[in-house]
Formats: sequence, structure tokens, C-alpha cells
Amino acid sequence: VEVRCVPGITAASGISSSLGIPLTHRGVADNVQFITGHLRGEFTSAKLKELAQKVAYENTTVVIYMGLNSLPQMSRELMDNGMDPGTAAVAVERGTMANQRTVFAPLESLSGMVEDAQLESPTLIVVGNVVTLSPTWQGHRGASSGERPSTAAEEQKEGEGRRRLREVK
Repeated sequence: VEVRCVPGITAASGISSSLGIPLTHRGVADNVQFITGHLRGEFTSAKLKELAQKVAYENTTVVIYMGLNSLPQMSRELMDNGMDPGTAAVAVERGTMANQRTVFAPLESLSGMVEDAQLESPTLIVVGNVVTLSPTWQGHRGASSGERPSTAAEEQKEGEGRRRLREVK
């Protein structure tokens, strides 16, 4: 089997770009934190709590890798440490793939909506008000917990994220 190294980008960059979500944006988020939500081995609930204390502050974007199972606790910890419950968030299953599914919601509702949608791994979670810059957020703001997640094809119909980002600039 021939193997070749091909330079690539992190899932956070690819997924956020495909949804029209800048990871930082003037006046909205001046930094981005990449963290794990994976609760295995030495990474315990106590470590998750400690991690949330380090990243939960105003004007930040938090990208959570492998955090589907810890999402309920991570959401609580972020809010307990000062993150506004209304902070925009998105969970993206199989990001950038044809069968991508997304759930957009305020942080306080995200965990329940993700559970209702039955998202599975791999799922990347982006928390921060930069999520509101996605053209897809507009159709999901205030969505009821029973709304099914959108598909990549539906998101494509709503327009390219790059177009929305140009409008915001």
C-alpha cells in the first residue's frame, strides 16, 4: 500500500469555513481555544471542569474536539464559569462530508437538541458568538428542540458562508 502525506487543515478550520463561521472576528471573538472533551483515561470530569475554567470568558470561541459524550457537563461548566447561556453554538457531525448534520442552538439548549437529533461521533462543537455569522444560524435561531438538524444539501441551498462573511465585513 502506497502512503503519501498530504498537507491539510484541522477539522475546526475546515468545518467552520464550510459553514461560514470565522473562528475569530473583530468585535465578536478575539481568540480561539481548541480543547478536547474526551473523557477517557486521565481526562476525568474534574479535568473537564478545570479546562472549562480556563477557556470560559467573553469574546472567545471554544472549539471542542471529541466532546459529544461530555457535552452536557462541558456546557454546564462553561456556563458555571461565566459563559452566557445564550452564547451561540453548533455541533457538527461528519463535518465537510456529504452526509454532514448540524445542530445550531444557544449554549444552554445545545446539549438537549444534540441528544434529540441523535448526533453521533465524529462531532465537532463550536461555541461562541461567531457562530451567528453563519448564514445557516439565521434559520435556526430560537429553533425548538424538536427541529431536525439540517443536511449539507440544505445548508448549500441557503448560500455560501463566504458570501455572508463578505457581507459582514
